[in-house]
Amino acid sequence: MPQKLTDRFGRTVNYVRLSVTDRCDFRCVYCMAEDMTFLPRQQVLSLEEIARVARNFVSLGTEKIRLTGGEPMVRNGILDLVREIGSYGLRDFAMTTNGSQLATMAEPLRKAGMHRLNISLDSLDADKFHSITRTGKLNQVLDGIDAARKAGFRSIKLNTVVMKGRNDEEIPELIEFARRKQVDISFIEEMPLGEISEHDRGLALCTSEEVRETIRQHHELVPATEDSGGPARYYRMPDSPIRVGFISPHSHNFCATCNRVRVTVEGRLLLCLGNEHSVDLRRVLRANPTSDNKLRQTIINAMDLKPERHHFSTNGDVQILRFMNMTGG
Repeated sequence: MPQKLTDRFGRTVNYVRLSVTDRCDFRCVYCMAEDMTFLPRQQVLSLEEIARVARNFVSLGTEKIRLTGGEPMVRNGILDLVREIGSYGLRDFAMTTNGSQLATMAEPLRKAGMHRLNISLDSLDADKFHSITRTGKLNQVLDGIDAARKAGFRSIKLNTVVMKGRNDEEIPELIEFARRKQVDISFIEEMPLGEISEHDRGLALCTSEEVRETIRQHHELVPATEDSGGPARYYRMPDSPIRVGFISPHSHNFCATCNRVRVTVEGRLLLCLGNEHSVDLRRVLRANPTSDNKLRQTIINAMDLKPERHHFSTNGDVQILRFMNMTGG
């Protein structure tokens, strides 16, 4: 029986989000600045180092791994990494993607061992989509969603970051799209990560309750009985098989049940999305190339640094200076 990772508050950590790159082919307004400086190659973990981190987390009881970015599919060799981690016997192996590469990559990803996909989709209007992503083409993503459905993943979920005056009026249309495609959808309150000048986060914040009220004007929402173990609270509609999720870092603190940590592509183990508590795993990896004992012990010891909760403000103030692409999805 593998050892379990437990923090000071009795929470078992069995879910790891691994960033495979800070680079992305989009420049989404809530995620990064338009003119980004990306990490030098030598600061980025190699695919072998990422796999080594994953393997050691699995030996410590990790049951779920999600690959994030940036955009994971812009990383060279990503399918090799998916095949490697896919061989570790995980209960759940997922990826968060902007969908831009899925038209050609969906089937290879599933065959390599990926179970589930989360696909970002913030607008169904091509001009608005381009405005939010700065570089994205909506048709490319829609083709990718269709390719993913055809490939036969265990589940597919759309993620929408809702911003007032930007895409909040599209909520009913996005719900109908998800119902038509028979895929789950989650609506996310924007998180204050990284200094941005493009819009005022405090004014743009659209709470989950506001989104729910909009949906209820068109469909009945019934709280789902199952719990994904993640931050989303799920609802169902009596006349559809899909789930509608709400991720509410501002209006509904989900920290009491937090079971996850993140590893950035630089190898920093982040114990909380909304705090700077972290441990440098890259240094340990490179100082101990032939033995994993120190790496495992460093991960175990790091659990004592995991804070009880985050403290995101609702006025748009930034407590965390790193951008979301640096954090890892």
